[in-house]
Amino acid sequence: MSFEGDPGGRLLLPVVLAAYVLYGFDANVVNVAIPDLQRQLGAGPAALELVVGGYVFTYAAGVVTGGRLGDLFGHRRLFLAGVTGFAAASLLCGLAQGPVELVAARMAQGLAAAAMVPQILALVTASFTDAERSRALAWYGVAGAVSGVGGQVLGGLLLDADVFGLGWRAVFLATAAVGVAVAAVAARVLPRAGRRTATGLELDVPGAVGISGALGLALLPLVVGHETGWPLWSWLLLAASVPALTVAVRWERSVARGGGQPLVDPALFRTATFATGLAVNAAFMASFSSCLFVLSLLLQAGLGLSPLWAGLAFAPMGLLAIGSSLLGRRLVARLGPAVLLAGCAVTALSFLTLAVTLHTHPGGLSPAWLVAGIAGIGAGNGLILPSLVAAPLAGVPRERSGVAAGVLTTTQQFAGVSGVAVLGAVFFARLGTHPDRGAHIRAAESAFWLGLALVVVMTALVARLVWLDPTRRRGRPPATASVPRRRPAGAGGR
Repeated sequence: MSFEGDPGGRLLLPVVLAAYVLYGFDANVVNVAIPDLQRQLGAGPAALELVVGGYVFTYAAGVVTGGRLGDLFGHRRLFLAGVTGFAAASLLCGLAQGPVELVAARMAQGLAAAAMVPQILALVTASFTDAERSRALAWYGVAGAVSGVGGQVLGGLLLDADVFGLGWRAVFLATAAVGVAVAAVAARVLPRAGRRTATGLELDVPGAVGISGALGLALLPLVVGHETGWPLWSWLLLAASVPALTVAVRWERSVARGGGQPLVDPALFRTATFATGLAVNAAFMASFSSCLFVLSLLLQAGLGLSPLWAGLAFAPMGLLAIGSSLLGRRLVARLGPAVLLAGCAVTALSFLTLAVTLHTHPGGLSPAWLVAGIAGIGAGNGLILPSLVAAPLAGVPRERSGVAAGVLTTTQQFAGVSGVAVLGAVFFARLGTHPDRGAHIRAAESAFWLGLALVVVMTALVARLVWLDPTRRRGRPPATASVPRRRPAGAGGR
């Protein structure tokens, strides 16, 4: 993919995807660093939960506003600010002298990611022609798979190598160095707009505060509720999030009816492909995030693997996800969202394989027997990912691309956290008070049956999405449309 007359255009996609890999890497790497954080930093259970969850909390609460700010002030400007802030926060993580400093730096990382990540999708959506966009979004899916595996495997290798005796700090310092490099290259290659992405835009401050606040009320107990034993305050915050979100939604509707510019335009949700695509993303993230969570607990706490070997156990998932994503992006060009159905079938079969394997080996399970199911989930995800992001964003106006990307990523994060909370609760309830090897296997089995139910729901939603696909009705694949090539100069920010 390239841009006529724009020599830097060929680097746009690698640069923004490198930033996306950074975001995903740091979201996953702390899972394997937890034992070192406990031992070297003296972090207790509550602090560890915030080190992991604080990043997700601030990111998910701020990403819609980050997307809207990109629409207002330019996607290039917000992307550069986000990458620079992310690198600085990563450096602070690596220099932290205690749990409080590390938690604060991780939350700053999440805020920087909230400014950075929506601009990635917005830049891709605005900078490529229709045929190129589907391929670019397929690579976005590949980058997601790479970051997930990289966080588990590379993080484990860095910790095991103990580079310069830095221990867990090496993970964050490496991220900071890469972030600086990405920011430097991005400043040279990202397109400068000669004008605003859209004129007359303004920030809906009450909407931003209301939506971020409502999401925060719901996310905080979901992130830290289990580790703190679900105290009364966590249930009160969850209950308060419902009326808070209701008030925020009513405000957005009133702003739209009055001819103003709401943070999240309610008209977005009246687009059938956008609404259905969000639901598909929610079901996918709930099932996949909870799958990783349960597998990590089973492999380490149940089967006794070290963090490094537990991370390597996920390598087949990542490798097949990358391979099938590369295949999937070609199939999407020919078949459109129908490829999602094949991915759902492979994923459902893999969840079923894991559940049956756990059921038939309640006491003598070997980690090797899980490889087929783990790898199958990666293969299914690879077929799903190329269309997962493209489908809901296909009909979104360019001037709303940033906020639409923010809504999409918020949905993904909220669904992922909710899936971990719900299936995690089921897992720990089944684990009981004697968490031996057999108890872990039985608990994981129950969680995977529920995960399979989520995949079935996702399959039904995907069937509706395929039915709504306009290219299916026209009888031609999306890649065959002839679209004039555009330069990205007015596409994304200043």
